[in-house]
Amino acid sequence: MNREYHQWHSPALGRTMELLVFGQTGAKVLMIPTRDGRFFEYEDLGLVGALAPKIEAGELQLYCVDSVDEESLYCGDCHPAHRIQRHEQYQEHLLSEVLPLMAAKNGHTCTIAQGCSLGAYHAADIAFRHPQLFQKLAAFSGRFDLTLNVEHFGDLFEGYYDDTVYRHTPSHFLPDEQDSHRLAALRAMDIVLAIGQEDPFLANNRQLSAVLTDKGIPNELHIWPGRAHRGGSWRRMAPLYI
Repeated sequence: MNREYHQWHSPALGRTMELLVFGQTGAKVLMIPTRDGRFFEYEDLGLVGALAPKIEAGELQLYCVDSVDEESLYCGDCHPAHRIQRHEQYQEHLLSEVLPLMAAKNGHTCTIAQGCSLGAYHAADIAFRHPQLFQKLAAFSGRFDLTLNVEHFGDLFEGYYDDTVYRHTPSHFLPDEQDSHRLAALRAMDIVLAIGQEDPFLANNRQLSAVLTDKGIPNELHIWPGRAHRGGSWRRMAPLYI
C-alpha cells in the first residue's frame, strides 16, 4: 500500500502540520482524528488496516490529518472566544491547504469528510458549512453540539456563545439553513451517522438526523448495540460506511 508522509508550515495556523496519505486513487477521504489525536492515530487504531482492501483496490485514498484541539476547543487556559477562533483557523488550514493538496494529487470527483468522536464533529462542521466541496460525510460517535452537557462531557465554551460558535454548531445552524444552493448541495451529499445505543450523544445524533430529514436532506442514522465509542467499533464501521 502506498504510504506518504507530508509536513509543512501552515500559514493558516502559524505552525508545522503533518499528514499521512494512504493509497493513490479512488475517492479522497479527509480523515480527522479524535480529541487531541495526531495524524497517525487512525493508522495506530487500525482503521487504515480495516480499509486496506478498498485502498489497495484503488477505491479509496486516505488523507489522515493532524489536529490542534489542545490549542482550540480543548484549550482550558484560553478564553472561549479564542477557542472557537482557533478552531476557525484550523478549518481554514483544511480548506486552503489540505483540500488543495488532495485535489492536486488526485482528480477523483468524490471527496469524503470522515472522523470519529470529536473528529466526527470536525468532519460534519466542515462538510455542512461547505457542502459544495464534499460528496459524502461519514461521522462515527459524533457530537454535533459542543455546548451540550452530557455525562462527563461539558459545554466546551462554558456558557459563552456568539455568532462564531453558532456558525460552527451544526445542530444550531442547520435548522436555520434557507439558501437554496447550499440546500441543494446538502441534499446531494451522502450522509452517514453511526452511534452506539449507549453512547452519550445518541440523542444529539437523533436530533441532527431529524433536522436533516426535516430539511429534505437524505441521511442514514445507524445505531449500534451497546457503547460504540471505541476503536473496535470504528474498525467495523469503516469498511461499511466509508
